[in-house]
Amino acid sequence: MRADRIFAYGATAGLIADRLLGDPRRGHPVAGFGRAAAAAERLLWRDHRGRGALHTVVCAGGAAGAAVLASRAVRGRPAAAVALTAATTWSVIGGTSLGREARAVAGALAAGDIDVARERLPHLCGRDPHSLDGPQIARAVVESVAENTSDAVVGALVWGALGGVPGLVAFRAVNTLDAMVGHKSPRYRRYGWASARLDDLAGWPGARLTAALAVVAGGRPGEAVRAWRADAGSHPSPNAGPVEAAFAGALGVRLGGTLAYAGRVEHRPVLNGAAGRAVESADIERAVRLSRRVSVLALGVCVAGQLIAGRRGI
Repeated sequence: MRADRIFAYGATAGLIADRLLGDPRRGHPVAGFGRAAAAAERLLWRDHRGRGALHTVVCAGGAAGAAVLASRAVRGRPAAAVALTAATTWSVIGGTSLGREARAVAGALAAGDIDVARERLPHLCGRDPHSLDGPQIARAVVESVAENTSDAVVGALVWGALGGVPGLVAFRAVNTLDAMVGHKSPRYRRYGWASARLDDLAGWPGARLTAALAVVAGGRPGEAVRAWRADAGSHPSPNAGPVEAAFAGALGVRLGGTLAYAGRVEHRPVLNGAAGRAVESADIERAVRLSRRVSVLALGVCVAGQLIAGRRGI
């Protein structure tokens, strides 16, 4: 069986498994990778970019290397290769868990229980929830759904189409490292630099595909394109900017503005400010549905690209 068909069958099965089952409940490989990366950090940490780069190479390179060995072990056995691709896809994407956590916050907001909403928000993002009111929490959830559609689903599918199981694993390893050490706290400003920059590079294609599919699937293509073109470049993240701006336009809401992360405050540009309205709790469900449509379309695009490339012998 050709590699393009192995990816097509395996990635489709993995996305279906995520939709039906959510994340693996025990022995999650990403959680195991996180524990290993934390152990490596305890050994390697210095307030130095070189040490951080070494940490990135050891962790991401080790995960990718293990995936290469696993792929070689099933070479020539199509059924095993499809199963490995399906299991890996299921393990590295997180669309269903993303939607579940977002809806939990939306339910708390709808019930007027702001304390529960604040308690659940850290499951989605690193914002400090204690000073946020209901609309601010809703905005944070919509932004997280948008960004994580790219990070937790579309980006992984793109790299799976490009590199098979090693591509899936390497992307998730890089993205996990960025979440762990890639932020601009005093401890990680230098140490996490390499992980953050590598994540920017790895996330670039998936973010653009996510934004483009949000334009197609959101119901407001003109507004989504205008927000993407006008506002994405002013966002501090080269990848979150296009995705959040396109989602803002597609949903007809305003995203961005002031936010707090563990003791530091950021004043981000407003996305879709001219045409959008303030986010409401009901917009969380709309964002989750848009995320699911984008995920399915992304699978179709990646599978189609693989099949076309396979037929042309690329």
